[in-house]
Amino acid sequence: MRKTVLLHGALAVVLLASCSSRHYQLTSVERTRIIVDSRYDQEPDESAAKFMAPYKRVNDSLMAPVMGQVAHNMHAKRPESDLSNLLADILVWAAKDYHEQPVLGVYNMGGIRADLTKGDVTYEDVLSVAPFENKICFVTLTGEQLMQLFSQIAARGGEGVSRGAELVITKDNRLVSARLHGQEIDPKADYRVTTINYLLEGNDGLEAFTEGSDKVAPEDPSNNSRFLIMNYFRDKQARGEVVDARVEGRIVVKD
Repeated sequence: MRKTVLLHGALAVVLLASCSSRHYQLTSVERTRIIVDSRYDQEPDESAAKFMAPYKRVNDSLMAPVMGQVAHNMHAKRPESDLSNLLADILVWAAKDYHEQPVLGVYNMGGIRADLTKGDVTYEDVLSVAPFENKICFVTLTGEQLMQLFSQIAARGGEGVSRGAELVITKDNRLVSARLHGQEIDPKADYRVTTINYLLEGNDGLEAFTEGSDKVAPEDPSNNSRFLIMNYFRDKQARGEVVDARVEGRIVVKD
């Protein structure tokens, strides 16, 4: 009998708590960043380290191979950055393997999830920068559609665009002017553009991509952007070159 009374009492408490919880409202959210560094290894747990050792060896064998080197620390930020410039340029570089000759590459800032640190770049570094299953693709835009795309890029405050793009935007994210490879945009001309399939679908506010024609979107995993980035670094390494990229004025904010 006592167990039954206790059970009923517990159920009543749960029900009351459930009902009363409906009156709660979220008023604020706070967060803090905890940097995990050597301070957390002051008193290592030897048994834990021993347990993890075989898994660490497997992980390191997959993640540690060096793909190439970068000349300096690279970070992605709007309106333009060295890392976003590099990734947009890599899309254009990779296009030759698809028998394509795009005049512009576009890579979204939101798809860049880590920095690159000066020195060796490993498989793990590339995976951290490009963790998503985004694949290279190609589309033809008219000059009018291209200007719409540039306006949408301006509205975002900037995205990664390849060498040759010259956009001027305002502080409140409006497009002032756009040129490509030193030329004004011809509204009636066709422009071949390379990007990733996520953007081709019109995501991140770049709806102009959905209006394009002659779309080519390879689906095989080998077309994933991370593998293209690795191929680029390997190519540079084979040539004895260190990868470099700079802010060049591809997207300029007008005072």
